[in-house]
Amino acid sequence: MGIFGRKSAATATTPAAVNPDLAALTGDYTVDPSHTTIGFVARHAMVTNVKGGFQDFEGTLHLDGADPSKSTASIDVKMDSIDTGSADRDGHLKSADFFTTDEHPMMTFRSTGAQALGGDDYRITGDLTILGTTRPITIDLEFNGAAKDPFGNERVGFEGKAEILRSDWGLTWNAALETGGVLVSDKIKLVFDISAIKQA
Repeated sequence: MGIFGRKSAATATTPAAVNPDLAALTGDYTVDPSHTTIGFVARHAMVTNVKGGFQDFEGTLHLDGADPSKSTASIDVKMDSIDTGSADRDGHLKSADFFTTDEHPMMTFRSTGAQALGGDDYRITGDLTILGTTRPITIDLEFNGAAKDPFGNERVGFEGKAEILRSDWGLTWNAALETGGVLVSDKIKLVFDISAIKQA
């Protein structure tokens, strides 16, 4: 069963028949923030990774079982909710050196397309807006399944990852190291672990 439809390698160029299980998932969903992670990983001082995420966000999904290409995703993230486990570092990230959260309080993602890669693997394209700059990104997703929780909520879940160059969004602050290289990598890994609840 796949969240955006499934195509086998042999039928990748032709529309796949609608999976009855997938058709049952058709509908609108709300991202559950308490069971969702929107995070990132950056290389620090050329030797280690710093991980962080955002604590305040909301999002919606529309899944279309009859025509998976019409499925969509929308996420709005409050940049002031950034959390890397260090108050000083978080303050720096909120400043004009990075996200300038007082002037640009939101980061948004709007999907523009979906592609089945086979099995439960998918590739989602969309527009990511940071600091008022919008650029396309590609997210690889793995569908984790669907279930009804003990409270009667119908849920779907998936994991995703993407890589971007922060300089493409005007995030260019850095500091040179005495041993060569820079303090913060340009390449940033984005990671997602999302649970969404079907709307009644």
